[in-house]
Amino acid sequence: MHADKIIIIDFGSQYTKLIARKVRECHVYSEVIACTADMTGLVNDKTIKGIILSGGPQSVYMKNAYSLAELILSLNVPILGICYGLQLLSHHFKGSVKGGVTREFGKTNIHITSRKGILSGVQSDLTVWMSHHDHIKKLPRGFKATSKSENGLISSFEAVKERIYGVQFHPEVNHTQQGIKILNNFLYKICRIKNKWQMGSFINEKVKEIKQLVGNEKAICAMSGGVDSAVAAYMINKAIGKNLVCVHIDNGLMRKNESAEIVKYFRGRLNLKFIDASKLFLSRLKGVIDPEKKRKIIGKTFIDVFQDFAKKQARGKNKIKYLVQGTLYPDVIESSSFHGPSVTIKTHHNVGGLPKSLHMQLIEPFRELFKDEVRVIGRLLKMPDEIIGRHPFPGPGLAVRILGDVTKEKLDILREADYIYRLNLHKHNLYDKIWQAFAVLLPVSTVGVMGDLRTYEKVVALRAVESVDGMTANWFPMPAKALEEISTGITNKVKGINRVVYDISNKPPSTIEWE
Repeated sequence: MHADKIIIIDFGSQYTKLIARKVRECHVYSEVIACTADMTGLVNDKTIKGIILSGGPQSVYMKNAYSLAELILSLNVPILGICYGLQLLSHHFKGSVKGGVTREFGKTNIHITSRKGILSGVQSDLTVWMSHHDHIKKLPRGFKATSKSENGLISSFEAVKERIYGVQFHPEVNHTQQGIKILNNFLYKICRIKNKWQMGSFINEKVKEIKQLVGNEKAICAMSGGVDSAVAAYMINKAIGKNLVCVHIDNGLMRKNESAEIVKYFRGRLNLKFIDASKLFLSRLKGVIDPEKKRKIIGKTFIDVFQDFAKKQARGKNKIKYLVQGTLYPDVIESSSFHGPSVTIKTHHNVGGLPKSLHMQLIEPFRELFKDEVRVIGRLLKMPDEIIGRHPFPGPGLAVRILGDVTKEKLDILREADYIYRLNLHKHNLYDKIWQAFAVLLPVSTVGVMGDLRTYEKVVALRAVESVDGMTANWFPMPAKALEEISTGITNKVKGINRVVYDISNKPPSTIEWE
């Protein structure tokens, strides 16, 4: 039995994948499709129970604005428009959308005038997250406003007969009160979802799919030791067993003792090979300052090392035809306009396909999943907590936590600072309360005093955030006692650092990583 499905049409919002994540949080399978994509394949898909139109950066009245495909309306399923999606529905059905003097960004209060449909059971006054400068001036015939903002602007509507609904605010963002309830109302009261999506079903389907794809051929898994690649390896090992060759590359950019711990844990459990390529990576990074160049160099070097390994392994029928990576949804949305016209934030080394010279097909079993969903899969596969509970670690490693050029000396300094930081988080029982924590070495030296001597040494910044999926994050309110012990431990034990600062930026506007 296939799960019921919601299709999300992406008009370029940075929140599109967050919509997908929140729908899945409601146990409903979702897929994202670009508004520019060929949608003819949707016509005969009987599992589609509803459509969500995302926000976007355009104005619907602009000459080249993205329009609503007639095919979407022909599916005869309920539609929910969010932000640009709401304005697009109004514009399509001959309502009026205008740019106004009053703009609404951030937290805004709204008053609900009709607590039915998607607003059923929701409190009368809500604080919601807005992000728009256009607004509905006049609704189409047959449409009814169901709430207004404190500025008197329409913030939601419904056309019950047509099963069309719209919200000017973002229910997918945590700052919106009862946002999940609103989405649940759309999914279960309006779309009448019955066949829920379960992770156990996802595992079974993926294992079956990979068995059929790979057959008796061999595949390489890029085993970084992080949650994503580890869970991917376990799941694919379930599908093809010893035909999966897990390769851990020490790129010289790992945390303290990390490569040794990875090899110790996974060898014996998986078919694991170890490659020390640290000198190659550091030589190619010499003198490189720009973070995008760092990421691209590291990505290319990973491919080069895998290509060399694959060539050495290729003996007749033992040729390796597949490469497995633990790419996640947030990696994809931040790297490219994968599902629509959204703006690129930064490149991820494991996103964007493979060069033809590698002669391997890419398998990315988690490309449509979020970090917490991968952790659920890990638990279902009975993996230990010390593996699936690890904080996220970027593919480029410490290279993007050193601002400026990367050298062995800087790496050694950062490794020690990061190690002390993590030890103290465990000591104070904070590690599992934090989604991600790490240290960043800044390209700044400051004056300090140690004993009777003047010092002029580096600054390290500490970062710790609370998050669910990495798409948004709040800085973690670190207890003062823990901060003091971490700072003292770093400045006393790490030669080359005389100052520690704490980052209290949220995402957005900042990203979690500094580069």
